[in-house]
Amino acid sequence: MKMTARGSLAALMTCMAAAGAATPAAADAVPVSVPLDAVKTTLGVDTPRVGTGVPVPVVGAPEVRHHSGDLLPTSLVPVVPIGTDLGSTLVSTPVPNLLGDPATDAEGGLEAPATPLRAKTPGVVLGGLLTAPDAGNAGVPNLAKPELGVIAPELIGTPSALLGLH
Repeated sequence: MKMTARGSLAALMTCMAAAGAATPAAADAVPVSVPLDAVKTTLGVDTPRVGTGVPVPVVGAPEVRHHSGDLLPTSLVPVVPIGTDLGSTLVSTPVPNLLGDPATDAEGGLEAPATPLRAKTPGVVLGGLLTAPDAGNAGVPNLAKPELGVIAPELIGTPSALLGLH
């Protein structure tokens, strides 16, 4: 199969369009365990077990806005979406003789399940510098009063935690 210059350009443009249209997908968190075995060996006491996940943020395509009637795009600093998963966290520790009886030995724990987290960076919009081409002005756009605005950042997520004995 022979690839022509036009075919390779079309393939390149298709790949760029697919990459630009991608939205951030939530990435799994990288699991991490806190090593406390040396404390248990040295002191001879049961130590807590701590495991969590380090979030891996995935950056999406910038959101560029175009309004009808404006010749230029309005996003001076575009909003960038970022997605990640806050990893599952588990902290557990032995609780001996809770009621003075060895039969009541238990394990206390704090568990926070994995939670998706979405964020958008702040952005700056600039509008009204040039209008659409004006037929009464030989097709040349007119100048307009500049407008400046700030897009507030967003943070969306619902973290939760469970505390209990088991």
